[in-house]
Amino acid sequence: MTKKQYTLGFIGIGLMGKPMTLRLLNAGFSVNVWNRSVEKLRVVSDAGAIAFDSITDLVKASDIIILCLADTEVVESIVQSEIIPSGSSGKLVIDLSSIHPEQTKQLAIALKQHCKMGWVDAPVSGGTAGAEQGTLAIMAGGEKEDIEVAKVVLKPLYKQLTHMGEVGSGQVTKICNQMIVSCNVMVIAEMMALAKSSGVDAEKIPQALAGGFADSKPLQIVGPEMAAETFEPIKWRVQTLLKDLNMAVDLSSQQGNSIPMSGLAAQLMQLHGNQGFLQQDPSTLIKLFGKK
Repeated sequence: MTKKQYTLGFIGIGLMGKPMTLRLLNAGFSVNVWNRSVEKLRVVSDAGAIAFDSITDLVKASDIIILCLADTEVVESIVQSEIIPSGSSGKLVIDLSSIHPEQTKQLAIALKQHCKMGWVDAPVSGGTAGAEQGTLAIMAGGEKEDIEVAKVVLKPLYKQLTHMGEVGSGQVTKICNQMIVSCNVMVIAEMMALAKSSGVDAEKIPQALAGGFADSKPLQIVGPEMAAETFEPIKWRVQTLLKDLNMAVDLSSQQGNSIPMSGLAAQLMQLHGNQGFLQQDPSTLIKLFGKK
């Protein structure tokens, strides 16, 4: 099956879903789309996507269903109430959302039992820039034959796609990714606040540390924004990092592991979110450490 023979159904046209859908269209795929907020479909519809009024109809008209949704509860609701009742044998769900590994496993089992559909959990890393440029890192869990299909379908979106193991392993890997990212962004925020209060030209920090052991993509992205206190456009959200850190805490509890640094990061992220920043960019974390 060539890529142009797959009809894709993309559910969730948000910060990440919109650029992903545009890249899939540009690569020659036929893409059906659905989003809770209909106004967000305009850009992708103008680019050639076919907008559907219901998920049920989208599933029936698509070979591969791609999910890019906010959290575990939303994915679970859509799969249980919409995809399972309208799915059929031979189709595949590829979930790009970052959700709980245990729920992922249970949803995959239910989908297989009720309508013989496969499941690939394929959370991504790289932010909106990676989605726009097709340079995302994708960590995938699922059966080998389903992963091979996912590699073909998602090719316009990634720089690398790594098969991590059975269903759920992609989500565990994404949690590991987010532990590193979240703790990194948190320490960058407290470091930038300290540099600014000490009289250092904080805007030069990312340049000064570039190429050294302290360098990182988050430093080069959020560092300048924190220094200049420029927090828009929003590329990702505090709420997203908090969700993933909370999943890390839950997973570590299930496995009997200790994650004190990520646990503290979750508490600090919650504190920042409670101050009205849940829907804001994580670069706003510098406000948590700045002088009052």
